[in-house]
Amino acid sequence: MSETTEKQTEKPGVTNRKQPYPQGFLDTISEGWAERPEQLPPLREQAPYAAARRAAVSRAFPGRRLVVPAGPLKQRSNDTDYPFRVHSAFAHLTGWGADSEPDSVLVFEPTDDGHDVTLYFRERADRTTAEFYSDATIGEFWIGPRPALGGVAGELGLPTAHIDAFESKEGDLVVDQDEDLTRFVSELRLVKDEFEIAQMRLAVQVTADGFDDIVRELPRIIEHPRGERVVEGVFHQRARSDGNWEGYDTIAASGPHACYLHWTRNDGAVLPGDLILIDAGAEVDSLYTADITRTLPVSGTFTPIQRKIYETVREAADAAFAAARPGVKFRALHEAAMEVLARRTAEWGLLPVTAEEALDADRGGHHRRYMVHGTSHHLGLDVHDCAQARREMYYDGVLEPGMVFTIEPGLYFQIDDLTVPEEYRGIGVRIEDDVLLNEDGPVNLSAAIPRTADEIEAWISRSRS
Repeated sequence: MSETTEKQTEKPGVTNRKQPYPQGFLDTISEGWAERPEQLPPLREQAPYAAARRAAVSRAFPGRRLVVPAGPLKQRSNDTDYPFRVHSAFAHLTGWGADSEPDSVLVFEPTDDGHDVTLYFRERADRTTAEFYSDATIGEFWIGPRPALGGVAGELGLPTAHIDAFESKEGDLVVDQDEDLTRFVSELRLVKDEFEIAQMRLAVQVTADGFDDIVRELPRIIEHPRGERVVEGVFHQRARSDGNWEGYDTIAASGPHACYLHWTRNDGAVLPGDLILIDAGAEVDSLYTADITRTLPVSGTFTPIQRKIYETVREAADAAFAAARPGVKFRALHEAAMEVLARRTAEWGLLPVTAEEALDADRGGHHRRYMVHGTSHHLGLDVHDCAQARREMYYDGVLEPGMVFTIEPGLYFQIDDLTVPEEYRGIGVRIEDDVLLNEDGPVNLSAAIPRTADEIEAWISRSRS
């Protein structure tokens, strides 16, 4: 290796962990490697769907140069990065999922009749270059083989080029920088195509298996002083073995922790007599994720007050499910669930007003003390998918066939809430299912996971026998 190449391996600001390479290594590292013929894999199943999405983007922005970045690696600590997760818009428009390359860029170059689209990424390094062995972030000696331009082009049905050939230009519209483009690629995901729906079903199935694992491991979970962490770990094993990762941090909230809506510390004990609220979703290799919640009696049986609260939440969920029809506004699902919760909490004497007064849009909301979150959100590549869509397309939008969303009402009575009787305090219940809307109504994709109080108790009983 030449003196010039050797000097290229020395980077400013490196830590004292990095030692200089001796001359013998530099002289021989580029030699003695077998040929690596470029593989030409078949076109991926999702490629035609991604092409149709790109065509929709092209039609919406004629004459404009569009840039969709994959995103960079993000530092966790010192020289350690978080696992890379590509930007959802990039994945949606390329069909490249868990195996996407950091710092890739999808570019729409305007032409007279639309756009020429090119995917730029860092191709595999030639073994005669210092990058191959000296760069711990991207060098193949460190992280394993990287994809070749021709192979990715063949899989995705998309022209490719080395990232070094990409140049940003004045006037580029860039996702997450340009409001109109960001909004459009978000709203483009509101209605799922056949490939997306199949991936959602797969994500739900992996998640269902993860919940089965948790129920089966309840005795071990109870024994550990930080049983919530064991729940998290059991689900992680399923998500990683059968999918890519979790779509979001698992919530394993036992006892009073169930009243904290986004409890992800997961450092508490799981004690018989308490309920445990588990909100978890597996993300599959295409990056589509499920989002499911079940609330379980740790001992295997609900107490009367736990059952009353649980079945009220299920009643609210069923009301929202019944309201889900094509042509109905998305917010109608939340309104249907709220009607049930307002009526029941008023019957229990928890409200200072009637249910009708609580439901008044301007002066009411008293029941919302016990459920401050919304009942539904769109679901897909992101757990809260399409989040940059306009309000009139999302919350005030009309339900269409092909939409996938959650239904997830809950009731949460904080341990120190003096507005409720003592026996209610510390009980938190949420039931969350993933729903596909068809022409003739909703389909509960997660219906196979037990959800009534009786089904939950039977589920736990079976696991212990």
